[in-house]
Amino acid sequence: MDKLSCFLLHMARSQHKCIVIFALVCCCALLMALIFSAVDVWGDDEDGITVENCSRTCRAVLVENIPEDLSIPYKDTVSLATGLHELLDKARRSVEIVSPWWALNSTKSGANLPQAKQGQILLHKLMGLRSRSVSLRVASGLTDSSELKALTRSGADVHYLNMTALSRGRLNSSFWLVDRKHMYIGSAGMDWRSLSTMKEFGIIIHDCSCLVLDLHRIFSLYWQLQYKDFLPSIWSKRLTALYNKDKVLELRLNDTKAEAYISSSPDVFCPKDRMKDIEAIKSVIQEAKTFIYISIPDYLPMLNRSKPKYWSQIDNMLREALVLKGRLEVRVLISCGVETEPLTRNFLWSLKALCVESLRCSLEAKFFVPREQSDGRLSRINRSRFMVTDSSVYLGNLNWVGKEIGFSAGVGVVIRQGLTGNITVVERMKAVFERDWHSHYSKALDPDEVPVCSTHTVKDNTSV
Repeated sequence: MDKLSCFLLHMARSQHKCIVIFALVCCCALLMALIFSAVDVWGDDEDGITVENCSRTCRAVLVENIPEDLSIPYKDTVSLATGLHELLDKARRSVEIVSPWWALNSTKSGANLPQAKQGQILLHKLMGLRSRSVSLRVASGLTDSSELKALTRSGADVHYLNMTALSRGRLNSSFWLVDRKHMYIGSAGMDWRSLSTMKEFGIIIHDCSCLVLDLHRIFSLYWQLQYKDFLPSIWSKRLTALYNKDKVLELRLNDTKAEAYISSSPDVFCPKDRMKDIEAIKSVIQEAKTFIYISIPDYLPMLNRSKPKYWSQIDNMLREALVLKGRLEVRVLISCGVETEPLTRNFLWSLKALCVESLRCSLEAKFFVPREQSDGRLSRINRSRFMVTDSSVYLGNLNWVGKEIGFSAGVGVVIRQGLTGNITVVERMKAVFERDWHSHYSKALDPDEVPVCSTHTVKDNTSV
């Protein structure tokens, strides 16, 4: 072989080695990036609680805030303020809170209004946790809140999430974790109005560390995203969901067998095995046999109001259920106010049109219309966000609006319970819905008029 051939062969071999080395370096760099991105959202300590030793014998309490000027009785529920104070009284080690807003001590006018008293009491109690050697951790969206500043001064640890950068949405999650054993999920944020002038609904579950352990993994995810403007390429295994619809938590809830799991939104906030809110809603609708009752502030299958784009997921789920199940009764209770989108009526009438006589299904829709203000406008106050069927309940933090479910952060809980001799959570939530549905505040909009909730277009005792 001549010298030129040897030189060329040597160059080829050298080039091959360089390519291999470069590829190995790139792989190592990629691996390190993945590792560090996972470490960024590493789940924190779980206080020695594991799937093997956690508690599955639990007690559930439905909590509401009903404004004093609404003539609606509590129905198998306790007041929200009472329930939250009971949670704080039980706290021995830790309280962890996620809330979409913090305004327990604030009013629009700046005056010391009587309605703000319950919020002020709750804030004072939260500020006193440190004196009891109880830690307080709060995850919040970016907000300039005097309450959060006061809590920080009193020893609380507050982390802020930039949801605009992370998902182009908002932090709408609302839940509490106490001692990794007790939990609250509901519509109420840490706002004095949620304890006085707004109608709120939620659930508190006591002594249920198995379910709380799973919800705490969502809190850990939020906690590690403080001030970040990107999501990790992979999630830590310690953020993996413990339960979902295919692997439910089996427990005893109020001395009755039950199954439960936690869901979350948006999709990009769901690590491995975490049930997405939209999938949880779909599962509950599909499993219904005789009725589906929905109480929600907003129902709007659109992604953007300014540039309308149809968002079909929940709308199609209801259409499929109405057409295929037969003899299915669907009731939808929407909160009526100045903010109510007029197109809501159109979508509801479109659903009702499916239930011709041959299908034997039924869809009714009503609007919860609160007190009228002095200027004739209606202030929307019903913030309940839940669905109940003959076998399950879904209780969440988000409105059924495409943009909200697609981009904003929220959590939900699904509870399944069969028919038993005991009064179950499912039966209690059905009773709450029926109470609101048959109250004189629940009315239908005239189908021949534009449904603007700020004007007098409401008729009594009728339904869509």
